[in-house]
Amino acid sequence: MAVVPLKDIVDPAFEARYGVPAINIFNDLTMEGVLAGAVEANSPVILQTSVKTVRSIGSRVLFDMWQSMTRGIEVPVTLHLDHCPDRDVVTECLKAGWNSVLFDASNLPVEENQRQTVEVVAEARSYGAQVEGEIEAITGVEDDHGSDEVSKQQSLEVALAFIDATGIDVFAPSIGNAHGSYKAAPVLDVDRVTQIVEARNVPIALHGGSGLSAEQFADLIARGCAKVNISTALKEQYMQSSLTFLKQAEQNSKWDPPSLFKHTRSDVVAMVTDLCEQFGSAGKGGR
Repeated sequence: MAVVPLKDIVDPAFEARYGVPAINIFNDLTMEGVLAGAVEANSPVILQTSVKTVRSIGSRVLFDMWQSMTRGIEVPVTLHLDHCPDRDVVTECLKAGWNSVLFDASNLPVEENQRQTVEVVAEARSYGAQVEGEIEAITGVEDDHGSDEVSKQQSLEVALAFIDATGIDVFAPSIGNAHGSYKAAPVLDVDRVTQIVEARNVPIALHGGSGLSAEQFADLIARGCAKVNISTALKEQYMQSSLTFLKQAEQNSKWDPPSLFKHTRSDVVAMVTDLCEQFGSAGKGGR
């Protein structure tokens, strides 16, 4: 199957109403672990990189890692740039070989956001890539991007006009979801997903997936959320798994980095396979 366009993953998921994990990685171990989990679950997966990760590792090194780890892979995978407000980074990643980008101009007036998104879509098409768009900032700070202030929700008419004018492939609405860890159970405007899907039949990206309940996931996926973003949960799993191992290493006075990496990777793989099962994408990898 190997690397495919974003649409080749989200469109079948949208039609069949299952969700595909879109997981933000931040180093080589998490990249390999997420891909291994998808293979184990026989599931497609969307591997995401934040602007912070691109800048800290470098687009060339990241893409070389991606090419090496996906060579001969048996399930559909795609590389996505998450929440990027910087047009230069969008261009850098498209040139390097990313399959899709989320151009995040949600801090701008909708008209300017729309104008620039049209340009990004045209640029992405020249590289055979796709674009996710949004008009409202998702509450919360993730990888140094975003704000804890709740943004104004635009009308359905504005959202549909934005989808029509830009030609984006995936739309990310604000429905009461948030980045980071939820302080309280979120109250989600699930009807907004239904309204957008019924009006335009466009795949929806669910942001702020870490911390939602199984029931919320199932409901939103059934309504058309084909791309389900996970970031905070992987960071917490990675660090908590590493911490557990390191506490045991300290107690035993036995310091063996390869064993640490093996332990943490195992927990990352298990998390990914669980997500694939939960979202209904397990077994959809085409093997």
